[in-house]
Amino acid sequence: MKFNTKTIHGGQEHDKAYGAVMPPIYQTSTYAQSTPGGHKGYEYSRTHNPTRHALENALASIENGNHGLAFASGLAAIDAVIKLLSPGDEVVSTNDLYGGSYRLFTKIYEDFGIKFHFIGMENADVIESYINNNTKLIWVETPTNPMMNVIDIEATARIAKKHEVLLAVDNTFATPYLQQPLDLGADIVMHSATKYIGGHSDLVMGALAVKDDALAEKLYFIQNASGAVCGPQDSFLALRGIKTLHVRMQRHCENGRAVAEYLAAHPKIEKVYWPGFETHPNHDIAKAQMNDFGGMVSFVTKGNDFDEAIKIVENLKIFTLAESLGGVESLAGHPASMTHASIPKELREKSGVVDSLIRLSVGIEDKEDLIADLKQAIG
Repeated sequence: MKFNTKTIHGGQEHDKAYGAVMPPIYQTSTYAQSTPGGHKGYEYSRTHNPTRHALENALASIENGNHGLAFASGLAAIDAVIKLLSPGDEVVSTNDLYGGSYRLFTKIYEDFGIKFHFIGMENADVIESYINNNTKLIWVETPTNPMMNVIDIEATARIAKKHEVLLAVDNTFATPYLQQPLDLGADIVMHSATKYIGGHSDLVMGALAVKDDALAEKLYFIQNASGAVCGPQDSFLALRGIKTLHVRMQRHCENGRAVAEYLAAHPKIEKVYWPGFETHPNHDIAKAQMNDFGGMVSFVTKGNDFDEAIKIVENLKIFTLAESLGGVESLAGHPASMTHASIPKELREKSGVVDSLIRLSVGIEDKEDLIADLKQAIG
């Protein structure tokens, strides 16, 4: 089954009770039992829920995994992965990553004795020098948030296998439409399903997909024991989102390219970060491991002027100034004061997240309208 068909049918079956084409919303916390332990596969909705189960099957299918897990948020999904570790373990992580991930790693798990190394991974060979006997996980974002750096998943997977450590890839920006890390050797794929998976800015959710049965069992245990699961209504919305993921991503990519090319030619723009440019440092890797280059674009104005960046995002009319990304509507953000404010300024700026950086989530509107909006806002 090819990807576009998987988004509609992958891992799905019609409801057994009445043949409903879309999995119903099983808005229930508990299930009747004929005798203690005698039930129809469901006993309590923290552990299993038919709507969430349908979503988890769909997530596994579109990532070419054997198991999917859905959580209350992307951070809850990341939290479950880190709970595979023990005090004294070490993690090698991308240095340019979502601020919430950085906050979880440094403000929560470092206090539990887990050590994190935040490094640039654009050259995968650098990763190996940070691996030691305590290393248990490599955490990768690609493309990274918000600098759009591209990391070679296949090369990183070879390093992980050589040293017998897990490789987890945050695939939020690319989505499984553009990139399938499990097929490239990753052990775990993570999504903030709030973003492109849901696609309509109306839910908060996280997801994991894996191939290995034993690893899946550990994660299912953590999911149930910790309880950070999503509800049936959000599961239903995410399933609906998956069914249009492929057509939405086609337009996101088309519009992303048009916006990136417009900004690159603008006399007031210093630098545009988008992996589709041949001048992007890892363009060839992006071209090899992605099917297209996505709808996320970041840029800085000439002179690195904070006030000018704020003026631009405040003047936008069609792009909405807001947190998050991946919805059908175009969004603009100022990472230094919004999504990445939890990262200390000196560390932010080392990875390129300067005060004038603007991040765009390019939606599926008419690209001419989006470009006109940028034109009037930038001047």
